[in-house]
Amino acid sequence: MADQTQAKHRRVYTFHVRGGRMSATQEEALKRLGPLWLVPVTAQAFDTEQVFGRSAPLILEVGCGMGATTVEQAAADPHSDVLAVDVHTPGIGNLLALVEQEQLTNVRAVHGDAVEVIDRMLPQKSLSGFRSYFPDPWPKMKHRNRRLIQREFVDLLVPRLRPGAFVHCATDVSDYAEQMVRILGSHPDLENPFGGLAPRPADRPITKFEGRAIAAGHQVSDVWVTRRLKP
Repeated sequence: MADQTQAKHRRVYTFHVRGGRMSATQEEALKRLGPLWLVPVTAQAFDTEQVFGRSAPLILEVGCGMGATTVEQAAADPHSDVLAVDVHTPGIGNLLALVEQEQLTNVRAVHGDAVEVIDRMLPQKSLSGFRSYFPDPWPKMKHRNRRLIQREFVDLLVPRLRPGAFVHCATDVSDYAEQMVRILGSHPDLENPFGGLAPRPADRPITKFEGRAIAAGHQVSDVWVTRRLKP
């Protein structure tokens, strides 16, 4: 059944496969720290206590970029563990270097497809939160079914959320923000306490990408929903 579910959710890719040139620091970090902090994509259930050495709320972050925001938020919330997933190899290397630099113990990374991670590895009600900041907007109309936040993906994610768990997304593309509000807000097991867009949370750092978007005159929108406490 798991293989059938995976096949269903792999029909549409929500990302470009990204390699890119790696700096010496990123390459060295990936080689040296990967065996310690990289989690392979497997068909086995993710064991938080085994991976992090403790039992703590688990936050899944999809699209960690170069890792600066991931590290800043993880450092500010040491009582939660963060599983950061990205397909960008230099970004994963940079994330690991930053984790070491900040001496964090509550961050692990997955170099791979978030859909496979959720579908194959995450047990039901295992997540206390989900974050995705500035996912690929796939601006062409014919590609918009590839956007991450669509009903099929949300249907896959929601059973992995604990009651009360949050989903926090941000984008600088107005029609994608509207799509996020519509799809997340219409799911029967999610509720939007703001009824639409959310105020920008004070604990979400401004990334370099966001700074460029603001400088270009783009409006940045946050969307925040939670899993209902009761069905």
